[in-house]
Amino acid sequence: MSERTAPTAPLRARAEIDLAALRANVRALRAHAPGAAVMAVVKSEAYGHGAVPCARAALAAGASWLGTATPEEALALRAAGLPGRIMCWLWTPGGPWREAIDAELDVSVSGMWALEEVVEAARGAGRPARVQLKADTGLGRNGCQPGDDWAALVDAALRAEAEGLLRVTGLWSHFACADEPGHPSIAAQLAVFRDMVAHAEGRGVRPEVRHIANSPATLTLPESHFDLVRTGIATYGISPSPELGTPADFGLRPVMTLSASLALVKHVPGGHGVSYGHRYVTPGPTTLGLVPLGYADGIPRHASSAGPVLVEGKWRTIAGRVAMDQFVVDLGGDEPAAGTRAVLFGPGDRGEPTAEDWAQAAGTIAYEIVTRIGTRVPRVYVNEGQDG
Repeated sequence: MSERTAPTAPLRARAEIDLAALRANVRALRAHAPGAAVMAVVKSEAYGHGAVPCARAALAAGASWLGTATPEEALALRAAGLPGRIMCWLWTPGGPWREAIDAELDVSVSGMWALEEVVEAARGAGRPARVQLKADTGLGRNGCQPGDDWAALVDAALRAEAEGLLRVTGLWSHFACADEPGHPSIAAQLAVFRDMVAHAEGRGVRPEVRHIANSPATLTLPESHFDLVRTGIATYGISPSPELGTPADFGLRPVMTLSASLALVKHVPGGHGVSYGHRYVTPGPTTLGLVPLGYADGIPRHASSAGPVLVEGKWRTIAGRVAMDQFVVDLGGDEPAAGTRAVLFGPGDRGEPTAEDWAQAAGTIAYEIVTRIGTRVPRVYVNEGQDG
């Protein structure tokens, strides 16, 4: 991912990442879960914000764990010098177990194949692996099923621990519907998790951490906090669900502001088709502004004729289809100069749209809006220093 620490020249487009906002978000999340440690999840390049700078900022603000999906993401954090506990959970057979053990990563195990592979890697490494056992409490994705499967996995892990080949550092799971207040699966999953933890501890597992809470659970379900909460999207100042509340309701501030420089402003007559397919035709004489961002940069094509953009203090709407590298806005006769900044989304308190506004326009969730912003868009980091 292209990174800059400060704008040094006019940019076609940029994603400004406010690290002071991220640090404040981590502090706010710690306050929401005062009895638990915080894991800042920085998978997928920190949800599009840049993994290494965001990880550093999160640790500086008091996060004590970092989390990634893939082992490659976690190993990249170690290679960049990130200290402390780093957990990764999305493994496939033949994964880089030895490298993970050497890097002192916490690795997640959901089934016997993974346990067998990590044990074999630990034998070769001559040192124990840090292993967290994942329980499927009802999400139906990764994780070990309750009952006989869980009992067998726990016992096998304990045998390996007795041989000095691993340390069971955690027991964990993941919610399916924590972003839907009152959903019956929430209480059901908590009950199953408690039972599976009780079984493991009854057999002799002594985990450092037990955890199930994601961002929405961190904000709204204190009974789910246990020893550790995993904060993903909330770390970046985005509400995990509009139904739960706005970012401001939880003391959070969006971290990313996406903008571009207008590449062209021109007058066109009425009846002029705009972009592929002429899905938009100007209703009368007007001015069009060309925004040099497209779906190759992560601008959702589904936001064609709907995505909002702030230009010179006014909300404009995408005119016609989003193309690979560019889209057009109808400026309604206004004549901003080429190079004028067009803001697609940001915190929203300066009149600009938010990632949630774009999610509504594209029929998706704000997670996808920020995560999909591509590598052609430089991340420009601001407020890197510690807060006063």
